Amino acid sequence: MDLIDLEDETIDAEVMNSLAVTMDDFRWALSQSNPSALRETVVEVPQVTWEDIGGLEDVKRELQELVQYPVEHPDKFLKFGMTPSKGVLFYGPPGCGKTLLAKAIANECQANFISIKGPELLTMWFGESEANVREIFDKARQAAPCVLFFDELDSIAKARGGNIGDGGGAADRVINQILTEMDGMSTKKNVFIIGATNRPDIIDPAILRPGRLDQLIYIPLPDEKSRVAILKANLRKSPVAKVESLFYTKLTFSGAVGKESFKGGCSTTPSVEGKEEEVGCLGLPVLHLHFQSDSVSFDS
Repeated sequence: MDLIDLEDETIDAEVMNSLAVTMDDFRWALSQSNPSALRETVVEVPQVTWEDIGGLEDVKRELQELVQYPVEHPDKFLKFGMTPSKGVLFYGPPGCGKTLLAKAIANECQANFISIKGPELLTMWFGESEANVREIFDKARQAAPCVLFFDELDSIAKARGGNIGDGGGAADRVINQILTEMDGMSTKKNVFIIGATNRPDIIDPAILRPGRLDQLIYIPLPDEKSRVAILKANLRKSPVAKVESLFYTKLTFSGAVGKESFKGGCSTTPSVEGKEEEVGCLGLPVLHLHFQSDSVSFDS
């Protein structure tokens, strides 16, 4: 852009046009800014994509149908009189990708992502826990489109009436408040709720009825094909040999164990002296890779 001489009485039209603010400038500014409604809420703008998650292809496809399609094609749902699901419950063993899946679907839908761990909502003061629940749902409505993710849902949504020692009934009041907020969540608000738990058996049945978290998706331990995909996803930026040769695919472990075990192996492997044979791997000698885990350990 040309410099403007302030002593000139006139300014060329070409220079003035170059100073005009266009819609592209607004779009760029919007992409660099977080909604003001989220300034007081801990928000992680998700950068996770489907490619970052190894395996779980059936789960990914089901999430696309439940969440992504209604967001991208609301006219089709309206045309056929269909009401999109409001929420889903992930359940399964720990470390199998429940949080990653929630982040990925938010990213794919270009939605804001609010992640809450159940115990964070609970306080010792009367009525404050319920107020925290209301505040979180209000923030989600203001930040729509938004994916609201409740991790460790079983800590705040246990079946009512069985909380021994809860003389004031605080736990039951929190569940009642969550149910009220879910019922008041209009489909037009474009807020999708995801809960995650390792104990679906202790979740209050009312929270799983139609219109709430009515879709249950099991996140299993990865099978042999998925374990290879997990390593590939974590090794995309690493110069390694054929991924299938890095570990015995017959071993069973969760995605989190596989990732952390590999990181542990990589942190110690390059320091091994005199063992870096030419195996098609720069800095990561495959034959001496150690998987540091109670259930995974080998040295070939």
